Amino acid sequence: MNECCESGCGKVGPAPVDAQARRILWAVLVANAAMFAVEMIGGHAVGSLALQADALDFAADAATYGVTLWAVGKSQAVRTRAAFIKSAAMLGMGLFILVMATLKLMAPVAPLAEPMGFIGALALAVNLGAVVLLLRFRNSDANLRSVWLCSRNDAFGNVLVIAAAAVTAATLSPWPDFAVGLVMCALFLSGAWSIFRQARLETAAAAS
Repeated sequence: MNECCESGCGKVGPAPVDAQARRILWAVLVANAAMFAVEMIGGHAVGSLALQADALDFAADAATYGVTLWAVGKSQAVRTRAAFIKSAAMLGMGLFILVMATLKLMAPVAPLAEPMGFIGALALAVNLGAVVLLLRFRNSDANLRSVWLCSRNDAFGNVLVIAAAAVTAATLSPWPDFAVGLVMCALFLSGAWSIFRQARLETAAAAS
């Protein structure tokens, strides 16, 4: 997906910093932190790489929203630096999930499908709510756009988790869960590149 073609990377949009924007960011931060705990505990209990990868995604998003709250209202240079930090964090999470997938590959075991699907559905509901709340930021600068991009990608990942749970229930195979874990790793890496590229373009635009 060419996200720069969709949303105009390099074009710095408005950066809303009103009280409502801050309340929205706080709400999605708390929701993501709560879902990190739910999915990490649940993913470990049912043996699901996909759920554990999604839990790390929620943790990264909560941190992303925290950095965004700190950066909104500050100078363009500060907000762009915050976007670079978030890009690096997303890259690190993607590589960490890749390590987890490698370890699981050494001893593949099918996860418990029913609780995996239930937790995945709960995560999807949380992320869809966040996508709607954050819609106003989708064409903003790299710092604010990143929070919408994270939740949008997460909702897609949740659908894959639910699908993997359904296939696992039918086949008792460990591979659907493993495959979704790799897809989520790819989402982290592509998201990291997208935010880095936009932040770099904003830096160049500010310097010109």
